[in-house]
Amino acid sequence: MILWLDGAFGAGKTTLAEELHRRVPDALPFDPEYIGFLLRAWAPAPEGGDFQDMPLWRRLTAEFAVGLHREYGRPVITPMTLVDTGHRDEIFGLIAAAGVSLRHVFLDVPADELRRRIDAQVLDPDDPRADADARAFRLRNVERCVAARAALPPDTLVLRADRHGPGQLADQVLATYFRAVPLKNV
Repeated sequence: MILWLDGAFGAGKTTLAEELHRRVPDALPFDPEYIGFLLRAWAPAPEGGDFQDMPLWRRLTAEFAVGLHREYGRPVITPMTLVDTGHRDEIFGLIAAAGVSLRHVFLDVPADELRRRIDAQVLDPDDPRADADARAFRLRNVERCVAARAALPPDTLVLRADRHGPGQLADQVLATYFRAVPLKNV
């Protein structure tokens, strides 16, 4: 299966992905942001500057996740914010059309807490300008990300990431989706 960890920037997706990978070491981590970095280097930028607006990013993201799962026969853990419901539906539809099971987890965090977390993060310690740009992008999108919760697919597992730490969140994900997978150090 592909486990998609969704939620606003600063919700804790990457931290949860790391905790899940620690407990399910055979799972493959996959961050689609790296596909975005590749496209930024080699393809014309989309009008708004967000690589998720590139149809090629959405297709490559789905194909890469499916390819990892098929090639290695392991769960794939994918932390990635998907705010645009059309983009999300396109990616999830491509994965479903490939016959691969996808489980969607949304980390729900109130806007004020997201802003606090984003302000506290150092996103690019080597480049203060890039760090400021990334922070500004994330802060500009807080309300949009929080509003995305209202349009989640009905089978999405919604977890309050402001009320539970990474270990507790991982416990909930594992209990819901990984019952048949041998676990290490749970």
